[in-house]
Amino acid sequence: MDATQAAKTLSTDSGSEDQQQYLTFMLSGETYAISILSIKEIIQYGQLTEIPRMPDFIRGVINLRGAVVPVIDLSSRFGKSPTPIGRRNCIIIIEVMLGEMTQNVGVMVDAVNAVLKIPATEIEHAPSFGSNIRADFIAGMGKIKGKFVIILDIQYVLSMDDMATLAAVSSITADKVVPAE
Repeated sequence: MDATQAAKTLSTDSGSEDQQQYLTFMLSGETYAISILSIKEIIQYGQLTEIPRMPDFIRGVINLRGAVVPVIDLSSRFGKSPTPIGRRNCIIIIEVMLGEMTQNVGVMVDAVNAVLKIPATEIEHAPSFGSNIRADFIAGMGKIKGKFVIILDIQYVLSMDDMATLAAVSSITADKVVPAE
């Protein structure tokens, strides 16, 4: 599924209370999911403006319709190798809470798969061991066709210090950033 198809699918209803929709995506050969309720849009990977002296997991910023949006490399954030740039890379624009305010953040992934409904009965608690990422990053483990998908709790993927850094990056004026394609 490409970014355009995924964006069209995101515009559908968010599902009932006992069944939520999740966007699944690939990252370092593993399948992850994020609730569509926090996703604003999906765009093709485009030109980023690098910001000096930022943590390694912050790839840079994009100008998204006049707003500066920091882009993080989720693979680097999880302590893995940086995501290699390829033709299927996408940036998922998500909305995260920073205190009382919301912050748009771009999350760079290898590829977007699909939007899937996962019944609450098919979601297990996050494991306390055996995962390649911190347990507080995981909202649960969804079962899809007999296989587990890691459902991320996107609010905890970034610590408060990281969020403050992202807020500072977003204060850069948009005219200094090349517009996203």
